[in-house]
Amino acid sequence: MPALLEPHVRDRVIDIAVVVSVLVISVLQLVLGGGFGDFAEVTAEPDGLSFALVLLSALALVWRYRHPRAVVLATLTLSLALAALDYGVHAPVAPAVALYAFAVRPRREPTWPVLAAAIAAWPALVLIEVAAGPYAVADYLLPGLIWTGAWLIGDRRRYLRARVADEVDHARREHELVVAEERARIARELHDSAGHALNTILVQAGAARVLRERDSERSAQAVATIEDLARETIEEIDRIVGLLREDREMDRSPLPGIDQIPALVERQRAGGLDVHLTIDGEPDRPPPTPVSRAVYRIAQESLTNASRHGTGSAAIAIQLGPDALELSVANPVATHVEPRPGGGRGIAGMRERAKLLGGSLQAGRRGSRYELHAQLPYSRAER
Repeated sequence: MPALLEPHVRDRVIDIAVVVSVLVISVLQLVLGGGFGDFAEVTAEPDGLSFALVLLSALALVWRYRHPRAVVLATLTLSLALAALDYGVHAPVAPAVALYAFAVRPRREPTWPVLAAAIAAWPALVLIEVAAGPYAVADYLLPGLIWTGAWLIGDRRRYLRARVADEVDHARREHELVVAEERARIARELHDSAGHALNTILVQAGAARVLRERDSERSAQAVATIEDLARETIEEIDRIVGLLREDREMDRSPLPGIDQIPALVERQRAGGLDVHLTIDGEPDRPPPTPVSRAVYRIAQESLTNASRHGTGSAAIAIQLGPDALELSVANPVATHVEPRPGGGRGIAGMRERAKLLGGSLQAGRRGSRYELHAQLPYSRAER
């Protein structure tokens, strides 16, 4: 069938082809008459009634998919009528096409009534033919073989269609899950990047305001830090949002990872937070990209919390192991401190990042210190 045809036009062409084919085969059976082998005989001469019955059987097939049960019963009834009037149509093909159409459809209704009707119609057809005169063994078998074959072929094709549909649906659900996970990851990146930038800008702006008259040099340095951080954050957000687009010319530079942590620490130091950073270990290979990004974001969020809720200092320790990366962050906090406005889901977001990589994260206050420990294995990130 030409691929250029519209679906509804193609369906009409197929219906016409089926009706014409069944009509031609039935008319040939009607005109030739008789059976097979030694029992062949001349049956009743074709007349207007016989041609009308054959035509009705063929035309009924137009509705074989819209009303399959009714079409099966109609074609079986018309075939029995042809046999009862001894017109010599020993192997009617219209019921075979109707049975195929019924079997190929998805199972939306019970099949046993149709199967029972077809099973009953076959011996009835044989008995009618036997009563009319000699009947060859081939004529006994042919209707049953044709109808059974049509049903089995249709049922097999229905099964294959259902399996393909299940596979397509499964692939679609997997794709939707991947898209949802990617969007959630991008949302976390945006939250972490923008949240860190705004908090740091808030701290730097406060320092610039306080030091404006007492220490103009440090005040200018704080303003410069705000400018640099705002520029970097805009570029980073552009890269993150670019992941949602299909623009081939967008910026594909990598998002910040473990190699950017020293620069992150320097920005925090410029903002007045005394940060001590140690990176130990010599792994056989660099951490996978997801782990590298995750440790950067966790360190970023931890330093943001330290600058907002701490007392001016923090310590970061990164241990690069052969199979996992461990991150520890600690900062002193005041014994009695009121929660500051603007608190979000920072800890929950960091814990979710670690969990997605098959790792763990514990965070909480211990005496006068707030401590965080994360373990990020490489195995899941490398899949």
